[in-house]
Amino acid sequence: MTPAEINIKWDALQQRIAEDFDNEKPDIKVMLFLIGVQELGQGPRKFSKRQKEELMHIANCRLFSMLGFYELEGLDQDGWPHWKRIKVIPNYTLLEQEMLIKSLIINYFEEQGVV
Repeated sequence: MTPAEINIKWDALQQRIAEDFDNEKPDIKVMLFLIGVQELGQGPRKFSKRQKEELMHIANCRLFSMLGFYELEGLDQDGWPHWKRIKVIPNYTLLEQEMLIKSLIINYFEEQGVV
């Protein structure tokens, strides 16, 4: 996808997710949190700040697993997924990072049938 295509799909995804959340357009961090909650699979609940950070990490690992950078090792005793990095993620510029994350988030929600 070109950056323009990514931005068009990103806007549409934000709008779709906003419909479920009082019409507030979610940013990348919120999208990562939502993916983390989905991947944890324990439903919505209150999370501590540390747990929210862990959920965002889970989301990043899940997204980058689509490109072969991580693989799921398994779940811990509390049911939280743990990932293993299997290759180094290249250094990207900030714009490249943003476009890559957005495109991976779009792909994730397309796979989930949300968009």
